[in-house]
Amino acid sequence: MTTITSSVHFQERKSALEKEHKTLIEQKNEPQAIVGNGIYDRYKNPVVTAAHIPLNWRFDFNEKTNPFLQERIGINAAFNAGAMKWNGKYLLAVRVEGIDRKSFFAIAESPNGIDNFKFWDKPCVIPQTEDPDTNVYDMRLINHEDGYVYGIFCTERKDPNAPKGDTSSAVANAGIVRSKDLINWERLPDLISNTGQQRNVVLHPEFVNGKYALYTRPQDGFIDVGSGGGIGLGYVEDMKNPVVKDEKIIFGKQYHTIYELKNGLGPAPIKTSKGWLHLAHGVRNTAAGLRYTLYMFMTDLNDISKVIHVPAGHFMGPEGIERVGDVSNVLFSNGWIEDEDGTVYVYYASSDTRMHVAVSTVDKLVDYAVNTPADTFVSAGSVQTIINQIEKNNAI
Repeated sequence: MTTITSSVHFQERKSALEKEHKTLIEQKNEPQAIVGNGIYDRYKNPVVTAAHIPLNWRFDFNEKTNPFLQERIGINAAFNAGAMKWNGKYLLAVRVEGIDRKSFFAIAESPNGIDNFKFWDKPCVIPQTEDPDTNVYDMRLINHEDGYVYGIFCTERKDPNAPKGDTSSAVANAGIVRSKDLINWERLPDLISNTGQQRNVVLHPEFVNGKYALYTRPQDGFIDVGSGGGIGLGYVEDMKNPVVKDEKIIFGKQYHTIYELKNGLGPAPIKTSKGWLHLAHGVRNTAAGLRYTLYMFMTDLNDISKVIHVPAGHFMGPEGIERVGDVSNVLFSNGWIEDEDGTVYVYYASSDTRMHVAVSTVDKLVDYAVNTPADTFVSAGSVQTIINQIEKNNAI
């Protein structure tokens, strides 16, 4: 009798789990019902969360070995996803973090880019170097003109020079893989840079004078930027020997801005008729801790080291529930998709917990980048910028 009752309970619980998961995956997403800022439309629901992870990754469905149908492998968060269009589908290379604190990559696919994201059958298998990764995260996907899709991600290892008993000091670098099917990944050597640790590295999608161009973010330590910081640009001749040369900062830190503490590029830039469109994150310190927001800038079409437009302030900051999570008050993006019709899907994570989408167009984003007033870096200048707009409107 006990066996029968337990079996019924197992089947009922399994059916309830499957129903709940299916309802979540198939939930229709809609723009937030507000007028908005005219630049983008935020969507109501997160597009990927820890609850989206397939049930058979988390639960052992063998009644004999898991009679209470307990979750055997817990998932803490799903965030910081690279993105690309692939075979007509919208793909996210999601950073999935288990409750064991280890992160890994998994591909989630949507038919429309805004909902119905379903994970592929298995997580990505990343080959190891001679010095295995302790943790990996924040992969950028780049469809390069050389014919490969590159995944540039952060690889973390324990600092070999850490004092005895220090179990938290780490060393960060850029790990590199490439693929032609997004299933089988070839591991290349980690980036070799002489400018310090690297946590945010992005590959430019086109060759520049026959070389691979990489946007870097050098810093002195794993957490502390120190004397480093800013978005750098350097060049690699051969991705099988990724030594970055001629590295220089093209967008540095600036006092009393949203990027006063550190900044780094998000996804690879989008090419437009007026320049390369960049999405980046900026960090400032507050009494409540670090605040991460997203900002935009443009670089010259023919000289990608030349910044030509920088709208003042952030492009997007955390709102509402986005402020709450494992690392609160944070927005981070390392993936966006430009569609054939000019629609742009901006995928961003909130508070190191979940993924969202905001939808815009290339034309809107270029207009925003080119015509939004630049930062004057002083309060009096901000006031004058507002007065200029008031007087412009009064003259209509």
